Amino acid sequence: MRILVVDDDPLTLHMVVYRLRQWGHDVISCTDGDSAWKVLERGSVPNVAIVDWIMPGLNGPELCQKIRGRTDCPYVYIVMLTGRKNLEDLIAGLDAGADDYLTKPFLLEELDARLRAGKRIVDLQNELISARETLRIQAMQDPLTQILNHGAIVDTLLREIDRAHREEQPLSLILADLDGFKNVNDSYGHVAGDHVLVEVSRRMRFCLRSYDAIGRYGGEEFLMVLPNSDAAQAVRLAERIRVAVSQKPFRVHNVDLTVTVSQGVTTWTDPCPIPIEQLIQSADGVLYLVKNSGRNGVEFAQFHRHADDTFSRLTISPSSLKQ
Repeated sequence: MRILVVDDDPLTLHMVVYRLRQWGHDVISCTDGDSAWKVLERGSVPNVAIVDWIMPGLNGPELCQKIRGRTDCPYVYIVMLTGRKNLEDLIAGLDAGADDYLTKPFLLEELDARLRAGKRIVDLQNELISARETLRIQAMQDPLTQILNHGAIVDTLLREIDRAHREEQPLSLILADLDGFKNVNDSYGHVAGDHVLVEVSRRMRFCLRSYDAIGRYGGEEFLMVLPNSDAAQAVRLAERIRVAVSQKPFRVHNVDLTVTVSQGVTTWTDPCPIPIEQLIQSADGVLYLVKNSGRNGVEFAQFHRHADDTFSRLTISPSSLKQ
């Protein structure tokens, strides 16, 4: 384990640190509570802290309280070292946030036993964190394509809308729909359709920047959120996606299938709050312009707010944005 040892007695500190390293632990040592807190603030969070009660600067109980006050790091198992032996001190140490209590002088074998007990708690905590993270990812992820699900991509869009408004940056989004996808399912089965969806998602993600987001908006619809992306950048990206999806056939049941995608792109640049429903409707509206004009293309709409707080979209030829 990674263990922080804090004690102003050099003999005790040397003895404990030496033995902990012999036992295979990664040890950080400090001689007072203030320097220990600076270590913790720098991000070197230990699994276990062995803390003396009486020290210069922050004493043991005060350091325990500051550690327990943090909510941005994993749980630290704290063992308090002290020469005090009365019940009131034991209760005070535990109330301050200590998990265990070791009175001086102590046997190293007893310290080892306390650390083994602490390790069980640390391991359980890590398992709980891992399980919670797994559940969080599962709640956000589309189980088939492994991209964000409908709720998660909408939440991402809401966060990026707030950021765009706060930082006065443009925000673009792409709404993409696979052309004639029902024919794939009807002709080759849903397993083949699932294979196509997974591969389309992979190709789309490959085209995006690391801080862009993509989610499965519907059955064969995908929503992409592009922070700090102007109209020309968004249209170029949509064109790359169109080529990436359609250029290479999909191999299904020893048959090469060509799949194309229609995309509606919209951009918001006004420094005011953005209505998410109208923004998505703007992309959806030009998406269906593509559908009605032959599919496998990209259309763009600039989104505007008027003085009377109404909204409208202005359809602009994507070719004019590439110039």
